[in-house]
Amino acid sequence: MKKNKNFTTKKQNPRVLVAPLDWGLGHSTRCIPIINELISLGCEVYIVADKKTFSLLKKEFPSTVFLRYKGYEIEYSRQKSFFSLKLILQVPKIILRIFQEKRWLKKVIKRYSIDAVISDNRFGMYHKNIPSIYITHQLCIKTGNKFSEQIAQKIHYYFIKKYSFCWVPDNQKDGLAGDLSHPKKIPENVIYIGPVSRFSVMPGLQEMYDLVIILSGPEPQRTIFENNILEQLKTVDGNIFFIRGLPEESKQPENFNKITIKNHLPAYELNEVLAMSKIVICRSGYTSVMDLAALQKKAILIPTPGQTEQEYLAKYLMEKQFFLLEKQEDLSIKKSLEKVTAFNFKKLELPGKAYKKTIKEFVNSLKSGHHPIQ
Repeated sequence: MKKNKNFTTKKQNPRVLVAPLDWGLGHSTRCIPIINELISLGCEVYIVADKKTFSLLKKEFPSTVFLRYKGYEIEYSRQKSFFSLKLILQVPKIILRIFQEKRWLKKVIKRYSIDAVISDNRFGMYHKNIPSIYITHQLCIKTGNKFSEQIAQKIHYYFIKKYSFCWVPDNQKDGLAGDLSHPKKIPENVIYIGPVSRFSVMPGLQEMYDLVIILSGPEPQRTIFENNILEQLKTVDGNIFFIRGLPEESKQPENFNKITIKNHLPAYELNEVLAMSKIVICRSGYTSVMDLAALQKKAILIPTPGQTEQEYLAKYLMEKQFFLLEKQEDLSIKKSLEKVTAFNFKKLELPGKAYKKTIKEFVNSLKSGHHPIQ
């Protein structure tokens, strides 16, 4: 890592730019508590988003300044066997986007007098003259092949080291993400900030939903999963709440039986629905896992087919007996609910909102003008 220099411009209301990745909505939703904390500490927040991420975050922060800028716009394969190949073929586009966002960021910093940048997994959102934070839980990128994992890690570390610090949203010990956030070798600028969730336990609410289903993730797998779920729900009894994960969409399927269908819910409303749920079905993305852990909810995790990170997480957490794993291609909601009754769920014991301390120290350093940069 390069020798740190001190960032010496004092500012009582620092301007912080937050830029989440657009691969699914998890990167955006886990930025919500971070943005809330920045605002509560007196920062002027600028949010970089487009399309779905813009729609989602605009509903949460309607009065915040948004800078519309395209994401990486990665396309996923319909078939699991072609998942990795399709990603590899898009590497040139990703590299181009990284260079483009670096040039764009340089102009934005000058135009809006930005004091710091927080990037959630966007590789090019850093600048050598201001504090730049990178957020990721994937210090180890699972590919299913040790050689390619080593190559992927070297590339990832190359970008991580460009930032002042890398915030890992997990515990330093007994991590929720397993090997993903705890490889043998980590960059010197890594700080474990503890799990981050926009949700909190709501005491006193009764469990009124037998099942809450939350869809998320990239197309076309989101739609494939939705069609499978909707067909099965026609024969599933109980009070069910179904969230499609489409913040941009206005039309939705008609509600049927005792099923409530919503395209999207703001964080507070979703927190309430989950607090009133008995069982949750969702993807095994790390943001979803952190949210479930924060709420202490029993859940069935369905990895996106071919997405090795989600497959690893679901398997790891089932082995720990925290959640139940089911594969999308084999999913039978009725049978899965039967398995839940026989599964010995272990309670997750997580520390409180530890990340708030890290953010407060970060903001105080911006205000004092003594934040290290690369």
